[in-house]
Parts: sequence; C-alpha cells; structure tokens
Amino acid sequence: MVKSDALQVHLKSLGSSAAIKPLYIFSGDEPLLMMEAIDQLRAVARKMGYTEREVLLQERGFDWSQLLNAGQTMSLFGDKRWVELRIPTGKPGRDGAEALKQFSAQIQAQAAGPDGPDTIVCIILPRLDGKTKTSAWFSALDDAGMAIQLDSLERSQLPHWIAGRLKKQDQEVESGPAGQRALAFIAEQVEGNLIAAHQEIQKLGLLYPTGVLTEEQIRSAILKVARYNVFELTEAMLAGDLARLNQMLDGLKGEGEALVLILWSVTEELRTLSKLKAASDAGESVQQLMRVNRIWGNKERLYPMALKRVQALKLRRAMQVAASLDRQAKGLYAPDLPADPWDGLRLVGNLLR
Repeated sequence: MVKSDALQVHLKSLGSSAAIKPLYIFSGDEPLLMMEAIDQLRAVARKMGYTEREVLLQERGFDWSQLLNAGQTMSLFGDKRWVELRIPTGKPGRDGAEALKQFSAQIQAQAAGPDGPDTIVCIILPRLDGKTKTSAWFSALDDAGMAIQLDSLERSQLPHWIAGRLKKQDQEVESGPAGQRALAFIAEQVEGNLIAAHQEIQKLGLLYPTGVLTEEQIRSAILKVARYNVFELTEAMLAGDLARLNQMLDGLKGEGEALVLILWSVTEELRTLSKLKAASDAGESVQQLMRVNRIWGNKERLYPMALKRVQALKLRRAMQVAASLDRQAKGLYAPDLPADPWDGLRLVGNLLR
C-alpha cells in the first residue's frame, strides 16, 4: 500500500495506456483528498479513452457478480470502461471477501494488450485499520493492483497546505509574521473541514486579484467553518494544549455534541493514561504498553509526552473530576465543580497541562 505522493509519481509516469493498471484501490476518510485523487486518475484515464463509466455501490443484497463481470464484459459501443466500486463500510462480508479474492485472481490472469486493459476498476474504501490491511481479500487486491492510502491532514500541516492551495491560484500571504498569522488564522477557522477550507480558498480567489493577500483581507473574508470531533479533543488534552482544547469545547458545545459522549471518551483516555503511568513508573516499556493497549496513530506520539509531563497526583485528580462530571451530567449533585459541566472539562484539561 502506497501513499498519495507515490500516486502522483505514478500518474506522471503514465505516458501511454499500456502503463495504466487495471485496478486501483483508494482508502481514506478525508472526502476532499479522496475525491481529488480519484478525479486525477480518472482524468488521465479519460484521455486514454476510458470514457464509459459505471458506478457500483456495495450495500445489503449487493450482487458481487457485477464486479466479477466488470472486467470481462465489453462495452456495447466499443469504448474502454471505467468502473467504480464503493464499499462505504470497508467490510465486504464473507461473500464479498471471496468475490474480491476471486476478482483479484481474475485481474492478475488477464494480460493487458498494447493499448492497456479494456476496463479499469477503482475500488473506494474508508480508512482501514491494521487488521483489515492484513486481511486476505485486501492483500489480494493490493497484489493485483495499486492500493493508495490517503491520510488526513494533521493540524500542524494545515498552514502549509493552505499556502500551497493559494499558490495554485496565484495568490500568497504576506511575508514575515503577518503572513504566518494569516495562515494560522485560516487553519484555525477551517480545521477538521477540508472541503470548507477548499471553498474558502476558492472564495479568496474570487474576491481578490492574484498576488499578495493581506492579513486584514483574509480575516474579513474567511468564515468560521471549523468542525471538531471527540477524537481530536482527546488529542488536544493529551498534548496539554489548553487553548486548542477550549476552542474545541466551544465548537462541540455550539454544534450540539452530546456531553455524555465526550465525557465517556475523556474518561476512557484518562483511565488508559493512568494505567500506563503506573506501569511506566514501575519500569515497564512504554512502547510495549501502547501496543498492548492498541494505541496507534498520532496518539503514539502524544502518550509518551503526556506520561513525562503529567504528575501522578494531578492525573488522579483529573480522574476524580471526570467521575464527578459524569454524576453532574446525570443530574446529580457534584460539589466543588463549575455549574456547567463543559467548564468542568476545561478543568480536566488544565490538570493535564
């Protein structure tokens, strides 16, 4: 499985249709990045004559023979075909897994002619966990074609990404601190919502001419479209980033997110952190503890930092506050806490700074 930069290299190398693959698999949770990557490949394929398009959606009762027939059925008009199979859950089920393995074998057995394959199949999946990536059906697809993982952008990558998007429309921010503040401001407003970020950047292209954008112009044009989730909230908590945590709590509260869900997620994170803190203080390996507790992704970096930063006494206090907040959210009396449980969550974040 390759990353998006490998796809870009592959697309640039496609000088003829003979080099294009019969199967591509896309995996990711960021709709904008997925859409753009698939559109790029499809644009290249269209220039090579793959003009007939068919879209299949795997849902309950889906007939997997449609996929098996896709690579064998010729177009009625003699055109080359582009077939998309969307698997929204990323779980094809037992019958689907067998069909995908059979389809992979079918693809590998077919020899492409001098003009490339008659049909290109593009399978679209959500972000996959480690277990799915090692499954027999996905490994078979990966062997038969090209599997691309499109990672979501981290908060720290947003300013650079925004600057690159502005450059594509011949715009840029001011040099120096003012420009960096402007990029940080855009990132703050659109965090967690790349489609909205894309739209806001396009709006800047419509409102202002090419060239340098001032911080004042950007602030007057950009709308607040940030969209946070509970997972990002707990990351901010583990990082000790109180300012970002408070901003996310304001956003989640304003969006009507269920407080009980946030409390549950925060409490689970505190329990895991407490367990790891006790074990690491006893001399056990932090890396081994994280593997046992299935801590992956960005949190692999955040947990060791939190373990070094947070004192055991403050961690115990944070867990006590979380337990009291749970009672408060259920309508029970909780002494020594703010009247608003959302403010109590800020207290938990302050203890983990």
